[in-house]
Amino acid sequence: MAFLPLKDDTPLRRIRFQYVTVALIAICGAVFLWQLSLAEAVAPVSYGLGTIPAVLVGGRQLNPELFIVPAALTLVTGMFLHGGWMHLLVNMLFLWIFGDNVEDAMGHLRFLAFYLLCGVAGGLAHVAGNPQSVAPVIGASGAIAGVLGAYLVLHPKARVLTLFMFYLVRLPAFVVLGGWIGFQFLQLSMESGGGVVAWWAHIGGFIAGMILVVPMRRKEIPVVNPVGRPKTAFIRRRSRIPDTEPKKR
Repeated sequence: MAFLPLKDDTPLRRIRFQYVTVALIAICGAVFLWQLSLAEAVAPVSYGLGTIPAVLVGGRQLNPELFIVPAALTLVTGMFLHGGWMHLLVNMLFLWIFGDNVEDAMGHLRFLAFYLLCGVAGGLAHVAGNPQSVAPVIGASGAIAGVLGAYLVLHPKARVLTLFMFYLVRLPAFVVLGGWIGFQFLQLSMESGGGVVAWWAHIGGFIAGMILVVPMRRKEIPVVNPVGRPKTAFIRRRSRIPDTEPKKR
């Protein structure tokens, strides 16, 4: 994409700290360091823990020496592996910026369930779009795409500090995230096959996030919060944090 989000201006209102978001980032980072420690053995691990569409739908069999977990479970294990430093860092940046506010809207445990469900949905979307592929799919992109979809529904007009070319600009979330999902569709339409990015996983996770945020948010949270903040009356009654305190970043 031509722009990279760096920070949003939506404060936390209902939780004191985004424990699940930080834990997910820490786990992904720890798993990636473990991958690096494997050196040449990392490829077999990617096949054993990554999602292979042809194996998942039953068309192909994984070599016994590569087997680690059942094929269905790779929809979860694969989202904690990454293919390189840039893959990891970009994913974790998006999760850090947007994950805390979605966690704030759902609560810790529901956010964890939401994250995993979006990751699985993204994996299934990739499998549906590429049922004969024998390449393992790894990465948290599907789950994080779900977080982006939820944020777009909750805070479409929140301001996001964005690096655009070489300039810092503040853009509405609907521009940043709408541009992101539009870019996924564009790349999918341009790809002729054999690409290294699972675009369908991004799209499937994003759509799942937009849908799941409605039933999984706290009951008092409006489905669309135009200015990225709860209603003033609610802040006065329920907020644990003073209205003037900025979100910790």
